Amino acid sequence: MSSRTIRALALASAALVATTALAACGSKEEEKTAAEAAAGNAAEAPAIKLGYFPNITHAPALVGVNKKIFEEKLGSTKLEATTFNAGPAAIEALLSGAIDATYIGPNPAINGWSKSKGEALKIIAGSTSGGAGLVVKEGINTPADLKGKKIATPQLGNTQDVALRAWLKSNGLNADTSGGGDVSILPQDNATAVQAFAQGTIDGAWVPEPNYSKLILESKAKVLVDEKTLWPNQDFVTTHLIVSQKFLKEYPGTVKKLLQGHIASVKYIKDNNADAQKAANAQIEALTSKPLKDEILTAAFANLKFTYDPIAPSLFTSAKHAEEVGLLDPVDLKGIYDLTLLNELLKADGQAEVSDSAA
Repeated sequence: MSSRTIRALALASAALVATTALAACGSKEEEKTAAEAAAGNAAEAPAIKLGYFPNITHAPALVGVNKKIFEEKLGSTKLEATTFNAGPAAIEALLSGAIDATYIGPNPAINGWSKSKGEALKIIAGSTSGGAGLVVKEGINTPADLKGKKIATPQLGNTQDVALRAWLKSNGLNADTSGGGDVSILPQDNATAVQAFAQGTIDGAWVPEPNYSKLILESKAKVLVDEKTLWPNQDFVTTHLIVSQKFLKEYPGTVKKLLQGHIASVKYIKDNNADAQKAANAQIEALTSKPLKDEILTAAFANLKFTYDPIAPSLFTSAKHAEEVGLLDPVDLKGIYDLTLLNELLKADGQAEVSDSAA
């Protein structure tokens, strides 16, 4: 064998060793990157700050906290629960980082999405449907009878306020944001509205449960509009669960466990309705010192549907209504939902997956 051939073989051998070493190094780097990514996805937050309202429309949260269902599913992650009385306050807390997730109504979620230009939150599950409408005093039997009347809603621009204004408009009646127009709309908290109706200073109110049932049972209000009759299949979103995009990106494993707790809470309500009512009311009492009367609790629960489905079409319609009555600038809601983790859990449990489609 010539010296030239031997040298060529040596160079080829050296090149092969170098290539193998580089490949091994690259493989190790790829393994390291994959391992780091897996570790990030599996990372558990030390705590999750969850918001909810001391209201029966937030029953999955009330039951989940009271029965310690969330704590069980979250494991080593500490649950730090905070309550709010209004959607805008909960959204501000989410935007500021004071909470990581919250149960909330559709319109505050839409407003939060709009305000943050689609960067602050994601809707990750449905929670509650139904349980709202317009109740009025005797003598009011048609939309036309509302001319010159005073009607309360919980807050300007909130879910029920938008629903009332959209319904009035569809019936040829107008109402401005200052209390003027064919119908005077007076935004006031629910407790004030209940008292005002009993005293005769307002003629009706578009409110959610339990105030809807409270006005009917205690103040002899009559139903002019049961809101579910205005929606396809009588389904519309009253409450859903949202999470900050930052928290979802950093701790998807924790969000998945939160959803496991949410699913378990909804299941508990469906399978143990009587006990769930007691648990929800006990939590309301612990938070407010004012439990609901049994008859109101029973009526409210019967008027509500608890579901994982966010009923997306109703959200898009609510946004359109808010735009039409001048309470919301046009907003692109594409991407507001992220139902990936929820559907993974539902599929694994043998349940039907849910959709984020507007149709």
